[in-house]
Amino acid sequence: MQNIIASIDFEALFKLSSIIGLSIITSIIAYFVSKKYIIKIIHKLIFKTKSSWDDSFIKTGFFEQLSHLIPPLVILYFSSMYPQNMQDALSQIVGFWIAIVIIKSIDRFLSALLDIYNSLEVSKDKPIKGYIQLLKMFVYILGFIIAVCLLVGVSPWGVLSGVGAFTAVLMFIFKDTILSLVASVQIVANDLFKVGDWIEAPNFGADGEVIDIALHSVKVQNWDKTIVTIPTYKFMENSFKNWRGMSDSGGRRIKRALFIDVNSIKFCTPQLLEKLNKIEIIKDYLQEKQKVVDTTDEITLNKRKLTNIGTFREYVKRYLQNNPNIDSKNFTFIVRQLQPTSKGVPLEIYAFSNKNKWAEYEDIQSDIFDHLLVALKEFDLKLYQEPSGEFSSIKQ
Repeated sequence: MQNIIASIDFEALFKLSSIIGLSIITSIIAYFVSKKYIIKIIHKLIFKTKSSWDDSFIKTGFFEQLSHLIPPLVILYFSSMYPQNMQDALSQIVGFWIAIVIIKSIDRFLSALLDIYNSLEVSKDKPIKGYIQLLKMFVYILGFIIAVCLLVGVSPWGVLSGVGAFTAVLMFIFKDTILSLVASVQIVANDLFKVGDWIEAPNFGADGEVIDIALHSVKVQNWDKTIVTIPTYKFMENSFKNWRGMSDSGGRRIKRALFIDVNSIKFCTPQLLEKLNKIEIIKDYLQEKQKVVDTTDEITLNKRKLTNIGTFREYVKRYLQNNPNIDSKNFTFIVRQLQPTSKGVPLEIYAFSNKNKWAEYEDIQSDIFDHLLVALKEFDLKLYQEPSGEFSSIKQ
């Protein structure tokens, strides 16, 4: 026992302990000073600048992450004072530590670049979140390989040169990522949709606004405020509808029909024409028609006569053309009679409102049909309506 104690070089042991303690204490102090003072000074300087893009580096914590480099760099500085047999192991551990910090710092840096880009107007048309995520993935894979090689003392270049042999395996593992990347490129290149667009994808239960386009997924917030997450590559396999054309045009289509009861359709009588002549917007139309059609009570098919449904169709057309909320000049405008059905004769309105906000559009559409439902009676027309339970019980 005395021989073992005598063989220990206490002076060398004390020196080594002092170096280890000094390096650890110095690294802690340096990290504390950088975190407490240097980072705060940098933040204050950035906040004082007129530009806002540099605030993104504070938002993503880029400088805080960089401060984590100080402890390993301090320890690396003191490594030359360590015994030769410890220097190599220490260098490997510190190298692994530095590599991990650099990987995370690059991650924060790319996040800051994405945040800066998203603040630009062009980001709405050309999102790059998917590309940034792909770049991050490559940084993590490459950085992890280099970090492990530094830890075990193997040249990373030799390992990286052999990655080609595992290409098939990597393609299988990252199959969805590759498909998503191709889909992302097609979505951006062909301008299929962008953040803020209203899309419908029935196969996925999506009907709402695109709120995020990432590498692997697209998030759609439905109008009921639920969020649907759809794999990006699925948009290349399934059809979807983008309502951007409607939004950009400034108008929104109204396509709705009134089903006229066939039994109420008839030739216009002199009494009906006299009543309709009091309606200003069709007064000139009736006066012109009465010059060339028969307006007597005589029921004959040998003479040209006005019908109440035809006159009502002209009234609807003129009413809509005079409606300030309907754009009949720049968009398709049709009031047409469709093929009769078991529920009556459909009189369809195909027009566009000059407002495309949902609530405004619904108000315009409702106001129009409120008016037309009442106006029908003035033309001696009736809507088709299935007999109600009340009607059936009365009849019985």
